[in-house]
Amino acid sequence: MPAAPSPRQASVSPWFEMPAAWAIRDWEHQYLLGRLRSVPAQPWLWLAPSAGWVPDQPPAGRGIRLHRRGQGSGWQGELRCGLPLPLPGEAVNAIVIQHAAPADLDVLLAECARVLMPGGRLWMTVLNRYSPYRAHWQWQGAQPASVARTRVLLKRQGLRCQSIGHHGPLWSQTGATAGTSLPALRALCVLEAEKRTEALIGPMKASQVGWRRPMAT
Repeated sequence: MPAAPSPRQASVSPWFEMPAAWAIRDWEHQYLLGRLRSVPAQPWLWLAPSAGWVPDQPPAGRGIRLHRRGQGSGWQGELRCGLPLPLPGEAVNAIVIQHAAPADLDVLLAECARVLMPGGRLWMTVLNRYSPYRAHWQWQGAQPASVARTRVLLKRQGLRCQSIGHHGPLWSQTGATAGTSLPALRALCVLEAEKRTEALIGPMKASQVGWRRPMAT
């Protein structure tokens, strides 16, 4: 039976249902679905900030799509639950987290590390606090997690951050996103991490023992 939702889980910001957010959502779907297709990602877990952010066409293979409850805590979608997730350990090979709430980020990442297989991949999207695009969300209740803190929490859970990319629009929600100008100021940060496990020390070849000189009698 799923555990009761954590009281730390925050409700969803209304910004995620606004047109300025949809420009980010559409880019994320294109990018993240492409990343899942590039790796053996079955089975997978997709965690979205609201129902409108769940992809209509799910990735190939088996997986679970969840989104935050609108005015409450916990998750719903293809199942209804709180944290901890009602999944066995090392059950999925890929996880997508879109715009996790800072209040329960440490608990959520601990759960993701638990259900992720060794060698599995995790992609996490975070609004860029330093982008001019923040004018679209900073007064709308959106509170993005700190990228620096997210990296620390990923490492703490044994998830090694492989890369951090800056993507999406720079200012206008209808503006072109192509090109590489001012990448650090683009609206979106995408962190890619891998679950690493410490390798066991393998068998060592036994060295031949011998005497360098005859023993005295």
